[in-house]
Amino acid sequence: MVRYFFNRFRRPTIKSGSLLFEDIHRTATKNAQFVSFLAESGFRKVDPNKYEQSLRRRRVVAHALMWAILAGFGWVVIESAQALSLF
Repeated sequence: MVRYFFNRFRRPTIKSGSLLFEDIHRTATKNAQFVSFLAESGFRKVDPNKYEQSLRRRRVVAHALMWAILAGFGWVVIESAQALSLF
């Protein structure tokens, strides 16, 4: 029974595409020159891991939300200026 829980809750194995950034949540990137060389050569551009995908999604959503708020604020300012120009 104990072995079942050890096997069930063990740390997951390395998945494809995460060989370089296995501990990206916890540690600084080691061998930065090697990683930058691989990035410049086009390695791993097609298959980013789940953590990188979630970061990219969060960044896109944050930018979209910022632009929506700015557009809404601009619309309120323009409408207020038009309303004030009538009086």
